[in-house]
Amino acid sequence: MYIDKNDNSLILLLNVAGIAVAYVMLGISLWLSTDVPLATKGYWGMAVLLLTLSLVNVVKYRFDNKSSDDRLRRIEEARNEKLLEEALSDPKSEI
Repeated sequence: MYIDKNDNSLILLLNVAGIAVAYVMLGISLWLSTDVPLATKGYWGMAVLLLTLSLVNVVKYRFDNKSSDDRLRRIEEARNEKLLEEALSDPKSEI
């Protein structure tokens, strides 16, 4: 089974670039905003970093769950195929 990873790597690259641009733009806006006190800027920065961490964890756990479900499905398919082969090759089942 061949999986083309070129499309996935391109999409991943675009997403990483978008995240980097968003962080840079947020940093510039926080740096240049003179009306906002430094403590508020720090809270905004921490909020963005913690939100990013939470989103990474959510995606990881969803991916792990999907991978686990796929693994269980493949095991069940293999077990069913083996049972079918045993049933068809069993001489007692022939009439």
